[in-house]
Order: sequence, then C-alpha cells, then structure tokens
Amino acid sequence: MPQPEKYLSVSDYLAAEEQSAVKQEYHNGLLVDMAGGSIDHNRIAGNMYFELRSRLQDSCTVFNSDQKVYLDAVNHFVYPDVSVVCGELASQNQAILNPVLIVEVLSDGTSAYDRGAKFRKYRTLPAFREYLLIDQDQPIVDALFRESKDYWRMQTIIGLDREVPVHSLGIRIPMRAIYGGLNNLMEPQIPFNI
Repeated sequence: MPQPEKYLSVSDYLAAEEQSAVKQEYHNGLLVDMAGGSIDHNRIAGNMYFELRSRLQDSCTVFNSDQKVYLDAVNHFVYPDVSVVCGELASQNQAILNPVLIVEVLSDGTSAYDRGAKFRKYRTLPAFREYLLIDQDQPIVDALFRESKDYWRMQTIIGLDREVPVHSLGIRIPMRAIYGGLNNLMEPQIPFNI
C-alpha cells in the first residue's frame, strides 16, 4: 500500500532546513529537492551576480542562489539563481519578499518549469518587475519586463556581441560578461532576425 505524502508546516520546513545539508524548496507543504547546477550553470549565475553587484554598488542588494524568496500567495519558498531587491528589504523567516529582478539559468531539466509555472508564481510578488532567463548552452537570454499590472513584454537577446537591457534597474549587461569563461557554447539554434 502506498504511503501518503507527508505535508510539512512552514515552521517544520524552516526548522528542518536549518539542519539540512541539502537545499529544498517548500511548495505548500511538500518538499522539493534542489538539483545541483552544472559548472556552466554556476559560472553563468556567478557572472550575473558579479555584473549586477558591480553595476548597482549600494543602490540595490544582489543575492545569489543561497537566498530564499517567499511567495506568500502560493505558500512557496524558492531559491532563484540570482535576485535583486531595491529599496528597503522586506523579509520573513530569512526569505526575501520583494525582489524586483529574478534571474534563472535554464537547464534541460528546469527550462519548462522556469518559463511556465515558476514564472506564474513569481508574478504573485507585488515588487517583481523583471525576469531574465539565461540559456546555459547557447548565448540566448529572454528578458521579460512588467509594463503594467497585467502586461509583460519579452525581448530575446541572441549572440555574444549584444547587451541585455535590465529595464527595472536602468542598466545593460554585455552578453560576453554573462557567458564569460564558458568554452563550449553552441551557436544559437534560432534565426537572428526574430
């Protein structure tokens, strides 16, 4: 006979997480193990953290993948690859509540979730304005920017000679900086004229 799934309260999750050697997301009572990223994934996330931190100085706070974000509307704790808070930091249970920008580095295993359900969950955050999805295998970044409450605009940046505009922060980041140190990038597999 199958065992019923064990649902944890938020307080039980937070207590267990303090003792855990592995990162787990909390999805409304269920624990979801976080897979370790590849070397390229971690290099890209580190490059983005560095580029954002260098450009923003002390005007905003940049967080790496060790920082939880709490999505109150869906009762989830998640770990984005990079997140940025501008202005006063709002937090609860060591999780930030008000990221303006979230960055995810895509892998074959996470791409569909990051583009779909996870993006819908992130959109429940009132402060959330921009979402960068970075392909780890080819120089392609999808930049999604909230123009109004219910309208998001998307721009796809392709090629190492381009820059990624980060509208919510008023900065631009060169694709070469994002993909710095990667030696096995594939040529983009989609036309350049999109």
